[in-house]
Amino acid sequence: MKTRLLVALVSCGLSAQAADPLADISAARLLERTKILASDEFEGRAPGTAGEDKTIAYLTAEFKKLGLQPGNPDGTYVQAVPAIGLTSQASLTFTAGAAKLEPKVGLDFIALSRRRQPHVALPDSDVVFVGYGITAPEFDWDDFKDFDVRGKTVVMVINDPPIFDASGAKLDDAVFGGNAMTYYGRWTYKFESASARGAAAVLIVHETGPAGYPFAVIAAGSGRETFDVGSVESSLQRVAVEGWITLETAKQLFAGAGKDFAALKATAAKRDFRPVPLGAKANFAIANQVRDVVSRNVVALLPGSDSKLHDEFVLFSAHWDAYGRDPSRTGDQILNGAADNAIAVAMLVEFAQVTAALPPAERPRRSLLFFSPTYEEKGILGSKFYAENPLHPLARTIANLNLEPLDANLAYGPTRDLEIVGRNPSTLDDYAAEVAREQGRVLRADSEAEKGYYYRSDHFEFAKVGVPAFFVRSGVDFIDQPAGTGVKLRQQYLVNDYHKITDEVKPDWTLEGAAHDARFILAVGLRAANADAMPEWKPGTEFKAARDASLAGNTKTKIKSP
Repeated sequence: MKTRLLVALVSCGLSAQAADPLADISAARLLERTKILASDEFEGRAPGTAGEDKTIAYLTAEFKKLGLQPGNPDGTYVQAVPAIGLTSQASLTFTAGAAKLEPKVGLDFIALSRRRQPHVALPDSDVVFVGYGITAPEFDWDDFKDFDVRGKTVVMVINDPPIFDASGAKLDDAVFGGNAMTYYGRWTYKFESASARGAAAVLIVHETGPAGYPFAVIAAGSGRETFDVGSVESSLQRVAVEGWITLETAKQLFAGAGKDFAALKATAAKRDFRPVPLGAKANFAIANQVRDVVSRNVVALLPGSDSKLHDEFVLFSAHWDAYGRDPSRTGDQILNGAADNAIAVAMLVEFAQVTAALPPAERPRRSLLFFSPTYEEKGILGSKFYAENPLHPLARTIANLNLEPLDANLAYGPTRDLEIVGRNPSTLDDYAAEVAREQGRVLRADSEAEKGYYYRSDHFEFAKVGVPAFFVRSGVDFIDQPAGTGVKLRQQYLVNDYHKITDEVKPDWTLEGAAHDARFILAVGLRAANADAMPEWKPGTEFKAARDASLAGNTKTKIKSP
């Protein structure tokens, strides 16, 4: 036991006589804070509501109570995030010759417009199938070729094209990441790609398997308020309409135009694919309610103990927002967001508590930032705003470790394994491997790399600007539970609770798994905070160039010494 404790202390850069913050992590406190944040009193923690006010007040009070400094240099614990709230009510019809298709909003399609306009009409827009909607010169790939899509409605397939290697037996890791999704496969990229080419509307064909969630998850946001942190000018540069249609609706549309969706999707997986006009027209009508909203990121600071390194930062993140109320429902209307993301916010506060309790001389060499952003559920907008308006220099932000469970497994018992999300290696992965060995845990590759979870949470905005970002999810190999339990629980959460009213604290939750995972993630972060050198992206990683450019323009800001 003494040997194991010594190894754990050394793994965090602490002496054998120092306090051990990992040992102080408490499942009971995690559960208590999760229950508070996911209670009906917090009204689903939606940005721009009373639920936000209660959440911000709770988090700032907790950080103050723990003795952390304000993370904003202006002396506060918050960063204002100005945004536009948009509520779109959409209708859509397709015509193909004499045939008319009238998909139902929320069942067959959803659509919105980010234009700051009360009415957006798009009548008789030509419909064109553009495959995956990708232009990737490094892979010699261009779905658009020289086809002019200005003013047209483009229909796209979800995710990356499947490109097989020479054997034809498996996907080629050298092209679009093989089985793993690249940013080209994300819906955000597809809207950006079409906008850059002047398209009027985008409809992405949703398929449950490749997406990783059913259409009902998307439909849950239909007609509800969404947000945008861009300017009026930038909104006019986007497509007028952004939407999704179900696979069945796509098949009906293509069939009405005399085309076979499956056959055209197959041709789209080839480099010589060219856009296919469907000979159909799309007719959109969108009514927008627009309001100015100022939400808030929460930021707290624990100054580092090293006089030379305390102006560098390890940033832990966990978004505080959830989905608020669904007034269309009878009975329970609150989407409490217990697993997504109250558990992670509780972990963030727990990290703050156990590290702030250390004597000043035994604290990490570098400073720690505890960052709880807003608008994650609305497109990772809070983190995007911070990345574009950092409170501390990004060149001196050496790492981001993001907390978001992706399932509810960690609400139960501990697992032997953990999953590294994505395939974007940095030297943080080396730290993780070392900590895993010391803690007797097994690190597994992303079991659902094709779903692109790496591009779907707050760390991605930090990675985009070059900050080495690490994202891990709980495992499935439960200790002292039957084989298959973890996979079963993960599937049940996705089907029954993800982004739904039922994402509430369950009577059998212990959060022992969350405490187990928290000890691992905090150990990795402390190793980075105490290392002589900053973490680095490994050669060939897509974010390395941004990091190199950031470090070339390195700047410092001074913070208060402990």
